[in-house]
Amino acid sequence: MPSDRTHPLHLETPARGSVFQLSAGSNLTLAALGVVYGDIGTSPLYAIRQCFAHGASVNEPRVFGVLSMIAWALMLVVTLKYVIVLMRADNRGEGGILALTVLALRAAGPRRSRWILAAGLFGLALFFGDGVLTPSISVLSAVEGLKVATPALEPYVLPLTLAVLIVLFVLQRHGTGRVGGFFGPIIILWFGTIGLVGLAEITQNPTILKALNPVYAIGLIVADPWQSFVLLGSVVLAVTGAEALYADMGHFGPAPIRRGWLRFVFPALLLNYFGQGALLLASPAAIENPFFRLVPDWAVYPLVGLASIATVIASQAVISGAFSLTRQAVQLGYLPRMHVRHTSEQTIGQVYVPGMNWLLLVAVVVTVLGFRSSNALGGAYGVAVTGTMTVDTLLAFTFFWLAANWPLWQLVPVFALFLAVDLSFFGANLLKIDEGGWFPLTIGGVLFTVMLTWWRGRRLLAELRARDALPLREFVERLTPERPGRVPGTAIFMSRDLNRVPVALLHALKHYKVLHERVVVMQVDTQDVPHVPDEQRLEIRELGKGFFTIRVRYGFMDEPNVLRALAQCRVGGFRFNLMETSFIIGREKLRLRPRVLRPRVRRARFWRWRDVLFILMSNNTLDATEFFRIPPNRVIEVGGQVEI
Repeated sequence: MPSDRTHPLHLETPARGSVFQLSAGSNLTLAALGVVYGDIGTSPLYAIRQCFAHGASVNEPRVFGVLSMIAWALMLVVTLKYVIVLMRADNRGEGGILALTVLALRAAGPRRSRWILAAGLFGLALFFGDGVLTPSISVLSAVEGLKVATPALEPYVLPLTLAVLIVLFVLQRHGTGRVGGFFGPIIILWFGTIGLVGLAEITQNPTILKALNPVYAIGLIVADPWQSFVLLGSVVLAVTGAEALYADMGHFGPAPIRRGWLRFVFPALLLNYFGQGALLLASPAAIENPFFRLVPDWAVYPLVGLASIATVIASQAVISGAFSLTRQAVQLGYLPRMHVRHTSEQTIGQVYVPGMNWLLLVAVVVTVLGFRSSNALGGAYGVAVTGTMTVDTLLAFTFFWLAANWPLWQLVPVFALFLAVDLSFFGANLLKIDEGGWFPLTIGGVLFTVMLTWWRGRRLLAELRARDALPLREFVERLTPERPGRVPGTAIFMSRDLNRVPVALLHALKHYKVLHERVVVMQVDTQDVPHVPDEQRLEIRELGKGFFTIRVRYGFMDEPNVLRALAQCRVGGFRFNLMETSFIIGREKLRLRPRVLRPRVRRARFWRWRDVLFILMSNNTLDATEFFRIPPNRVIEVGGQVEI
């Protein structure tokens, strides 16, 4: 009988901790300032102006009401919800909607998993839609400041905007840490500048500070409920970037983000918003562009230059979050394999995804050319952000209730407040569908369909393989010393299921009529945790007759590396000579089954157009050899076709 011995591996390499433990100190704080707050920090460029769009009168009750709404939106949504509460919902240091989805799935169990997964993927799709709009509106609104200095520069606004955006995306290959370290001092200068110019205007009319009282927001709502509800669609522009702040927690950790927000960023934003309000009370005509009207004419050009750089930083916050979430989605099986490049030897979370980078660049250029002004983009902006915020609230409630065991008497009032605010913002932005709100919803709908199709298609394909596959243990028991013949060396077959015979092994045996002396069936598993410690990486079992199985575990933020995993096997006494080892990988080409041969049950579970989409993605995914870091000169690919 074949043996079933487990080779325990107790590696001495210490487990990797969270990201911020690896890169603590002032450099990390500076990089965090340069990456995390850019999006929310450039909202003063357009938020106040949008609140008075469409001919709204600039009078004292509305100015006080708008400022009160913005101040309390920042307090409730950013400070209380994200910085204080949601940053406690981290998956071993990682934040963002995908990490929150994993936490909620783990807490809720299989019965609720379908709805939680759908909500999480929809929120993730909307976040990517925000990743297209944020660079567009931020950079465009900054460059439009040139028109304040002189209208003669208006023809150069679009070309300059596109040039800035292209340079930004080209720089991404140098890594989040380097980009953030370069931007850190600039963002400090930015927040210091906007805070000081706002403070200077407040000193001219200090009564504007009374707008911190929520009574003014409530009074505006009571006086005109419908117009106040519509106004929320513009007020939400002041809190865009909160989700990116949460998603970037894995890059820098919660402590630097909290300190930077409470001690520096939040006060500077309030000063600038209230400075704009004081300016509007003194000069209502400044509503044309109240941000740039805060400074004298000679300072407009320097402020435009600083704002342009700051909006690049705003875009960086969303782009780095998109890279992080893309890698997590690939590892968890929600997106096809993509090339992911780590850009820091010290900080695990800093990655660059070339495919996503260039897709975002193309989408951003098309968006700028299509909308052509920040006012037009203001109608499109907000739907994706508020949709993601609403999903965050629902997922966080699920986690804190079922996993963190917070008492309901504490959770219900807090999250009822969060949900009421989120739904109010989301509903107000839905009113802007015909003004451009359809655009991010379209992007989100397409990406949601892609992710759900990939996830569901992989599951159906796995069921199809399992139905036709031979159990591995039964296959080993049937082998005899005479048949088939054995040749020297080791063959490693990559498999998705260690209990089944890999298709590549059957194809190789069919064509070559022999097996290697040592046959290893290897499965790479992605766990629902960010990182798996090295001592828990490997599980090796001996089945007898020269057959072994190796399970390699990675977290969804780890970089799969098969060669490094084989090197770790030496600690357990299981050695590989790479020159005598061959990796045999099955390369399946999916084909669409003729309509007359498709079972009715299959057709009901997966529509034909989704089969076509899944086949297209599967046949163009990143090669397994490159994704798992397998030496290409040791790889043998065995091809085959599968009809679905």
